[in-house]
Amino acid sequence: MAGHHHHVDPNSGDTRVFWAVAVNLGLTVAQIIGGVLSGSLALIADAIHNLSDALSLLIAFIARKIARRPADAAMTFGYGRVEIVAALVNYTTLIVIGLYLIYEAAMRLVDPTSVDGWLVVIIAGIALVVDAVTALLTYSLSKRSMNIRAAFLHNVADALGSIAVIIAGTLIILYDWRLIDPLVTFLIAGYILWLSCSEIGSVIRILMLGSPPDLNARTVLETLQGVDGVAGAHHLHLWQMQEHEAALDTHLVIEAGSWTRADAIKTAVKDVLRDEFGILHSTLELECNAHACSDAQAIGHGFPGRVSEPLGHTH
Repeated sequence: MAGHHHHVDPNSGDTRVFWAVAVNLGLTVAQIIGGVLSGSLALIADAIHNLSDALSLLIAFIARKIARRPADAAMTFGYGRVEIVAALVNYTTLIVIGLYLIYEAAMRLVDPTSVDGWLVVIIAGIALVVDAVTALLTYSLSKRSMNIRAAFLHNVADALGSIAVIIAGTLIILYDWRLIDPLVTFLIAGYILWLSCSEIGSVIRILMLGSPPDLNARTVLETLQGVDGVAGAHHLHLWQMQEHEAALDTHLVIEAGSWTRADAIKTAVKDVLRDEFGILHSTLELECNAHACSDAQAIGHGFPGRVSEPLGHTH
């Protein structure tokens, strides 16, 4: 619940993200050249993943800029959710890359090729240093933003990939074990897929207007119904407008004889939502007890036995 109270300077971290993009683009070029010259698929795999790092950071950087635009007639909730879209793009890209690397590694197992182990180790070592620098640039930001976290996890996966490539290059130097190159590629791809699939669910949940994972909609509903002067609540919707901003709308039924203090009851409900659940954006439709919706769903909109209400229906 405390997770909904983050307030971050919107301009903080832009310079760090910019330099993270720059060093990763430079590294990608070096790795691709090195991978082609050395004949190492694992190094090329690491380079492709590193390119995705740079692109993911670039997407995150642009998304941060767009997210600060104020609400307007086209986007009445503002542009903050663009960071969630950016995270979805980044995780989806990672999944595609992981599947592609598995395919390439399988082909290399069938037809192993010679690899220049020294060149692989040297370039992968440089890559590891750059990965560490990038991680330092984005770590603190990743704690507060799903968008930056997706880019940061790209980088973490790439750092582990660089370590694996160094190990592979060393084994090639010592034992001329060529199969280690595609085997390490499998490991890199497997980790990428595991990381992406474990993180993408929370992104999709927000885009699907799911309730915040740390809030239970029925608990919220029962709490509202326990506020003095509230006879009942229904048609409750609870969702995340952005990563750290929950929203709610619901119909409140005011107890018989309490309509004269309906505004005070509404204020009390908003206070409960803010203090107990961290919900700062709430829309409450008040109904008097005599004319409340009948047979209404407690959560969601609609009535039992009806898929949806006719257009223009009012209560």
